Amino acid sequence: MRDDAQDRLVTLAGGTRVCYRIDGDPDDPPVLLLAGLGEDLTMWSERFVSALVATAFQVIRMDNRDCGRSTYAITPPPSTLRQLLARPRPDAYTLADMAADAAQLIEHLGRGPAHLIGRSMGGMIAQTVAARYPALTTSLTSLYSTTGDPKVGQAAASTIALLAAPPPRNRVQAVRAHLRMTAHLAGTGFPIDEVEEAAHAVQTWDRTAGDATAGTARQVQAIQAAGDRTAEIARITAPTLVINGDRDPIVAPSGGDATAAAIPHARHVVIPGMGHHLPDALALLVADHVVAHLERASVCPS
Repeated sequence: MRDDAQDRLVTLAGGTRVCYRIDGDPDDPPVLLLAGLGEDLTMWSERFVSALVATAFQVIRMDNRDCGRSTYAITPPPSTLRQLLARPRPDAYTLADMAADAAQLIEHLGRGPAHLIGRSMGGMIAQTVAARYPALTTSLTSLYSTTGDPKVGQAAASTIALLAAPPPRNRVQAVRAHLRMTAHLAGTGFPIDEVEEAAHAVQTWDRTAGDATAGTARQVQAIQAAGDRTAEIARITAPTLVINGDRDPIVAPSGGDATAAAIPHARHVVIPGMGHHLPDALALLVADHVVAHLERASVCPS
């Protein structure tokens, strides 16, 4: 069976179409995975997904709007200058809109509350769902993410330079760009597997149903339009786990520190040598922390 044959599509209120996949037993507690900036649902390590399924959780992965096979906005992307100045266009959507997509998907599936796991931008979306839709949230796991406070979690200059590179125009260029970026982001303790990462890049390129460059720019704008969310996430009542590495060059470790400090009773795990990536080599270590958290939350919900 082709991988994309697993894709399911639903049109949400307001007209946004969301693509998602489901793995595992429908009788097991649901876990919703929310990917990062410009990442489609295939970027989640299969080893990580399998570890969750093997411990009796049903895993739901979704393409965020402006990514993968979900809806691409018709509004113009922000200019490079607007992104550098953090001045979103008036027609920008925000993380709150992306969180509403995730909440509507949970409601559409009719499974009740879900464990939320988000990485990077997906962590910001998951935090927003947990803050705004507590009845839909069993637990929250925020992976290498931040609060939106401009004083924390800022990218290194070397990362900003890579992000400014011209976008790929074909599959070969996309693979090369992905390998450059993931090698940079991976940290010191968990180097990338180039074969594995090239396969991810090909999958993402082949599944992209719109203008990926414009979509990613609008996602950046959504983060900027949301601003500092510290006060909002302080209202989260769901059991929360914050995980980040100490070698993250795009969301500095201070972002994880601030997230854990803002959310009441959050547990905080810092993994030595981990950067801003979740390859197969790191998947089982992270999964061990996550599964323990999900199991605690399932037994003792907030």
